[in-house]
Amino acid sequence: MPRVLDFALPLIVFLGSTPAFSQEQNVTSLETVLPAPTRDEGDGPFERLILRGATLIDGTGAPPVGPVDVVVEGDRIASIHSVGYPGVPIDPARRPAANGARELDLEGMFLLPGFVDMHGHTGGEPQGTPAEYVFKLWMGHGITTVRDPGAANGVDWMKDHRAKSAANTITAPRLLIYAFFGQGQEESIETAAEARSWVREIADAGADGIKFMGASPEVMEAALDEAKLQNLRTAAHHSQLNVAWNDVLDSARWGLTSMEHWYGLPEALFTDRSLQDYPLDYNYNDEQHRFGEAGRLWQQAAPPFSDHWNAVMDELIDLDFTLVPTFTIYEASRDLMRARRAEWHDDYTLPSLWRFFTPNREAHGSYWFYWTTTDEIEWKKNYRLWMTFVNEYKNRGGRVAAGSDSGFIYKLYGFDYIRELELLQEAGFHPLEVIRAATLKGAEALGRDDTIGSVEVGKLADFVVVEESPLMNLKVLYGTKAIKLDENNRPSRVGGVKYTIKDGIIYDAEALLEDVKTIVDRAKAADASDQP
Repeated sequence: MPRVLDFALPLIVFLGSTPAFSQEQNVTSLETVLPAPTRDEGDGPFERLILRGATLIDGTGAPPVGPVDVVVEGDRIASIHSVGYPGVPIDPARRPAANGARELDLEGMFLLPGFVDMHGHTGGEPQGTPAEYVFKLWMGHGITTVRDPGAANGVDWMKDHRAKSAANTITAPRLLIYAFFGQGQEESIETAAEARSWVREIADAGADGIKFMGASPEVMEAALDEAKLQNLRTAAHHSQLNVAWNDVLDSARWGLTSMEHWYGLPEALFTDRSLQDYPLDYNYNDEQHRFGEAGRLWQQAAPPFSDHWNAVMDELIDLDFTLVPTFTIYEASRDLMRARRAEWHDDYTLPSLWRFFTPNREAHGSYWFYWTTTDEIEWKKNYRLWMTFVNEYKNRGGRVAAGSDSGFIYKLYGFDYIRELELLQEAGFHPLEVIRAATLKGAEALGRDDTIGSVEVGKLADFVVVEESPLMNLKVLYGTKAIKLDENNRPSRVGGVKYTIKDGIIYDAEALLEDVKTIVDRAKAADASDQP
């Protein structure tokens, strides 16, 4: 049977056979996806918590400052105090009084805002990934807020876990639900009136936003307009099946607030054609055709800094439009061996998920039927042009946020969010700009920057604590840590997130990842016992 992924579901919508949505009915029922267990880890929240002596990277783009003491009351940041200077003993007189507070000594460590993953799927039945596995991989890497574009486990399932996460009765990031456009309709949406009706229904059902794959101009424009009226934010992956109707610039003019990946952006940059240069034997359902030709698309667009390239960029910035490039999810296209042999797979990838990654002609995103050196070279060229646009978009004041789209194409939850940060740096972002994209810019895109995204008084107490500087080396954020020679000339592992703090609750990040290892070990043992 074909595997149903977020990219495949909208294809069903356009063919007019998507499952019915209502308050009672979901794409995937609550019974078929293993829910997250009741929380039995994490310390807090506390009436008063003082984080002592860290170097603060606040997420705004400001340079590090420290040592600082951060005072948390309940789930909010109450005050921030500079308590000294590097290399000088801290004068106790500068510090806020304990007054019975829980104190956490972070001297020599680095304190950042909790990370925001703008493209985080919550796994599910096709991958054999229980919610606990996905959530702990995220939390073990400092991710405290996740936007799920598509809610493929079902809107009710997501609402249930969103509420439990908000109440901190489960160990999970804060969750935002962006339902697929048309999700739950028994028949495809074909008119503006039907589009507006569906948007109102999904707003009433409690979604935070909508994810589009494309539609006719009449339907798309009406849905985006209604989404604005319903105060729903929107995201789009402009499918090749629909991008001939409208590209990213069209959608942004109609009110789309963010784009996923890059589909539809090169098309907006065409000057000597109106369509991608498809080979005459191209078939969209052949994944190698789809991804192989996608790797040649940016070279068909207007060259960087040309008049048309500049005009498209400037208009998108004027529209306050957000790019969520998800560089990491396409990395197998330019280096298949790297993605397949990432060192975390051995300990942290479930056997069911590894099978899910295996090449299969019926599976979306499984396109390396015979992936060639030439394909990888073309994708490297693709990345250089794509990264040039994204970096310059940021330079001119456009918003770029970090998203991973993990769970597909050999990309693992949590780990490949950190890889996305590395790829943003490769694109040209200063490490402080990378952290800002991972925190404040994501919060802005979600309309939540009044409560999350930076370490500021009055905001929620979401933090990432690391023993090594992530500005010096983003690799210290990986759960597998970074390799460094010690004073005895021996390689050692340093870094890894030490604490993830969400809503003032302190989680031991390494312990969360140990829980994931246990889940994987048990699954491997069960697999072995099933062998004849």
